[in-house]
Amino acid sequence: MKLTFLGTGTSTGVPLLGCRCSVCTSSAPHDKRTRPSLMLEYSGRTVVIDTTPDFRAQALREKIERVDAIVFTHAHADHVLGLDDVRPFFFRQRTPIPIYADTRCMQSLRRIFAYIFEQTYAYGGILKIDPHLIDGPFDLWEQRMIPITVLHGNLPVLGFRFNNTAYVTDFSTIPEETLPLLEGLDVLILDALRHKPHPTHSTVENSLRLVEQLKPARAYFTHIAHELHHEETNAGLPPNVQLAYDGLKIELN
Repeated sequence: MKLTFLGTGTSTGVPLLGCRCSVCTSSAPHDKRTRPSLMLEYSGRTVVIDTTPDFRAQALREKIERVDAIVFTHAHADHVLGLDDVRPFFFRQRTPIPIYADTRCMQSLRRIFAYIFEQTYAYGGILKIDPHLIDGPFDLWEQRMIPITVLHGNLPVLGFRFNNTAYVTDFSTIPEETLPLLEGLDVLILDALRHKPHPTHSTVENSLRLVEQLKPARAYFTHIAHELHHEETNAGLPPNVQLAYDGLKIELN
């Protein structure tokens, strides 16, 4: 399996519009971050976790040629608004694209993308999807996907464990009963917005404490705001921890 970070930025992206801070004006490529998403490639399949408003640009950058399934963490705008840009893959593959989401997220998707779910547009050209509700672990082409419930402020959202890897974006708290699902990992990917506390996101320091507690072999931080310089922040992290960046690829055994 190969993982690709399609995007590693926070909801506004980095640079932040109108901002002239040192990160937003940086020429370093790793200081430029699109909205957060992850791509899994294995067994000739491509699975995308979240379709951000930057999905089209991300797909062009990574030369994505097919999308076999989409898995959603939650329905905030920075995680779902690129769904319509999946249309060309439906046109090419000629089969509805399976999407996976919990009940709350699926209800929001039905409201936001009513025209996709209702299929009433008379002139065609609409993405067709195959919706699946997540109510426990599920399999995608013999890969077990284990949903992990975390709290994004007061909102329950999903992370996922697969292939001894876990992707947990957009959280401020991980419930105690969830923590065992994040133990014994080769790769742990965590939200780490900035140093300053935030009501709905983890900080670098909080995520470092989780890494120390959970002891993955490697950890990567994502959903990064414009307060964090890539190189400067990485220089202060432990050897097995680093900020992810757009386009970073990880090979998993």
